[in-house]
Amino acid sequence: MNHIILLFSLLFALAFADRESQKKTPNLPSNHASHKRVRRDWIWNQMHIKEEIDAPLPHHVGKITSSVRNNNAKYIIEGEYANTIFKVEETSGDVYAFERLDREKKAEYELTALIIDRRNNQSLEPPSKFIIKVYDINDNVPVFVQKVFNGSVPEMSPVGTSVTKVTAVDADDPTVSGHATVTYQVIKGDEYFTIDDSG
Repeated sequence: MNHIILLFSLLFALAFADRESQKKTPNLPSNHASHKRVRRDWIWNQMHIKEEIDAPLPHHVGKITSSVRNNNAKYIIEGEYANTIFKVEETSGDVYAFERLDREKKAEYELTALIIDRRNNQSLEPPSKFIIKVYDINDNVPVFVQKVFNGSVPEMSPVGTSVTKVTAVDADDPTVSGHATVTYQVIKGDEYFTIDDSG
């Protein structure tokens, strides 16, 4: 009786072990070779630079980085302003501006990043476009849209009667608080006339 129980226990243990090994064994191809494509990516944050930086050139803008691991990798940038205004350090991916930038002339620049094998100039990753934004400083004064504004008012009009409207504009970035805000003031004749913030 003890022999039968022992034999039954051994059979049960073998069956359980075989079932567990089937769970752990993956379904492999007949040659047991597994081919998995490694996905690579460009890695960078939004690039930006402040306009009219008062410091020696060049100015550091940002860094283009790829997850490609290759000792012969070389970074390149292309585009209308590549290798003139903007240059990239080919081993580190650091991008520099070689001119002081004016946001009022151009607010952003679109460039293309490439990483190639320096031995054969073959691309190691598909090219990717990126934008360098120029941040505004409050460096423009408001200007009137015309030299003379004419106005008139009938005599004996009540106080508060509208006489004319003037308009001035500021070239600075209106999305930056206070940079393009225009206020008005009467500096001669203020004993008779006032002006509000709308002109």
